[in-house]
Amino acid sequence: MDRRNPETVGVRRTGWAALDRDPQRDTVEFICPHCGARDQKNARRERALYHFTDGFLQDLQGEVTQCHACKQYLRVVPIVMLHDQDETRRFEAVFSDEHLVSSH
Repeated sequence: MDRRNPETVGVRRTGWAALDRDPQRDTVEFICPHCGARDQKNARRERALYHFTDGFLQDLQGEVTQCHACKQYLRVVPIVMLHDQDETRRFEAVFSDEHLVSSH
């Protein structure tokens, strides 16, 4: 049996991009492709494992997690690390189509 989990893009905010949250919390934010709910999970991978790809630091292996709203499993890949507001704006411009697909 081949079970494939739907994929969504994750965001891991650090530095200046994470000023609105507790600095001790290191989370990955994502939108569930099943129900469209915004969710987050604790980041597990070391920051040294992220590689510079397509203009961003990314974890291309990703992680499998469960949505807290609908309890469905999904794969968060790639996980993009954002450090400041300029990277955040650039990320939103590049990945805006994927957010629109995931948000319905």
